[in-house]
Amino acid sequence: MTNMNVDVVIVGGGFGGCAAAQAACDQGLSVLLTEETEWIGGQVTSQGVPPDEHKWIEEFGSTKRYRSYRKQVRDTYLRTMDVKSKDENFNPGNGLVSNICHDPRVTLHVLNEMLMPYVLTNQLTIALNTKVHAIDKQAKTLQKMTFKNVKTDTQLHVWAPYFIDATEAGDVLPLADLPYVVGAEAKSETGEAHSLEMANPEDIQAFTYVLGMEYREGEEHTIAQPDMYDFWKNFHPDIWPDKYLSFYAPHPITKEKREYTLFRQETGFPLWEYRRSFDKEQYNTPFPAGDITLMNWPQNDYFLGNIYDVSDSEKKKSEYEAKQLSLSLLYWLQTEAPRPDGGKGYPGLKLRKDIFGTEDGLAKAPYIRESRRIKAEYTIVEQDVSPDFNEGKTGKKYDDSVGVGSYSIDLHPSMSGRNYVDIPALPFHIPLGALIPNDADNLLAGCKNIGTTHVTNGCYRLHPTEWNIGEACGALVAFCINNDSNPKQVRKNQMLLRSFQEELRKDGFELEWPEEFYQ
Repeated sequence: MTNMNVDVVIVGGGFGGCAAAQAACDQGLSVLLTEETEWIGGQVTSQGVPPDEHKWIEEFGSTKRYRSYRKQVRDTYLRTMDVKSKDENFNPGNGLVSNICHDPRVTLHVLNEMLMPYVLTNQLTIALNTKVHAIDKQAKTLQKMTFKNVKTDTQLHVWAPYFIDATEAGDVLPLADLPYVVGAEAKSETGEAHSLEMANPEDIQAFTYVLGMEYREGEEHTIAQPDMYDFWKNFHPDIWPDKYLSFYAPHPITKEKREYTLFRQETGFPLWEYRRSFDKEQYNTPFPAGDITLMNWPQNDYFLGNIYDVSDSEKKKSEYEAKQLSLSLLYWLQTEAPRPDGGKGYPGLKLRKDIFGTEDGLAKAPYIRESRRIKAEYTIVEQDVSPDFNEGKTGKKYDDSVGVGSYSIDLHPSMSGRNYVDIPALPFHIPLGALIPNDADNLLAGCKNIGTTHVTNGCYRLHPTEWNIGEACGALVAFCINNDSNPKQVRKNQMLLRSFQEELRKDGFELEWPEEFYQ
């Protein structure tokens, strides 16, 4: 058993957590950053999802630290690999989802390097394989957190004046006995056009176990048939136009039958290029490497069960079935997927277990799109971001903005059986009030657990926005400590709020979209 005192505890070492740690450390705070898996980085590393970014990201629409992260990702390839063309906007994987599609291990390296100065001086402690276990709270103030190492079962007791919940599923909220929202709200609660008529806590987006695979044409790399292959091979959901293991899925917007292909053809969406993390044509390598892609596709979204707020047995069942789904999709691609030449299967697809360092080759953690969400001082609703309710080029302009982001409202099929919801959203702002729980004075939400609705979660859950949210939390804790105030006071006191926002701007935050954006 170990005891510890720090200025701020950040629970969860994903994108938001790492950004929060950097911001807090740069202001001189002592920080504990805990992470349930062996890797920091969350979405981009342990979950295997390359950054999904808006189209202006190279010029504006992110924080200075996020731009530094992106630059270091590129520089890692340009410095260590023999790259044929050193374009300033070099895309390591040449993937479609963003301009920096890359191997998860590169972000792991970059984030560790970004945090290294603080670790070396013992200002920052990173506790891996560590999960929050219990929380002591008096009234609206969290006092102490108890953590357990998931491998050794040893305990760590930590006291701090501030805590940030940057976990993937809002794990702090039930332990702190704080009210939170799960699933979809009712239209009567939110007034949103795309809310349900009745609230449904089971209307939670699918989660996904990602895997990495390399294509080595002419070779044989077929895996053993997964135990649940027959089930998934014959699985045909009511919301799907064909069997799940096929090259057909609903179009996210129109719901019409949409054709996919593995590689680029004259018709069909090329799945391989979508999240390709290594494009062999861009490199000179002494070893005959093949292209690598990360499988996070419509066909391996798992929506038959949830993994939080359920029993341990239900959680394990859902995790197992989701892993079996991804492995079954790979096996189907290797053995039965139709090829343009009339044949079946691509046995040259090689499961790259080394990418995540796991026995089964799957990501270390599931990609969770939708978290528990705080009941916040301000809840972002569809009306705030919809072009139907806002004139001009952006969504609602908040007086307490702490950043910006942009993404469509993209909801994947849900565990209640609802199909895709994919509708336009204007480039938006991030209100400070959405990061502050109603019923806690020294806790902030630093990931996908902020005050959004089920609907607006669909546009606030992506990488640059999560980073901005976490970074703002770290900066706010430092501001509160330095100004003898608390988050709610900062938001309500105009003088404090303006002072905080000015510090954010000086620190490289963009609190509004730039003038040239509107021209």
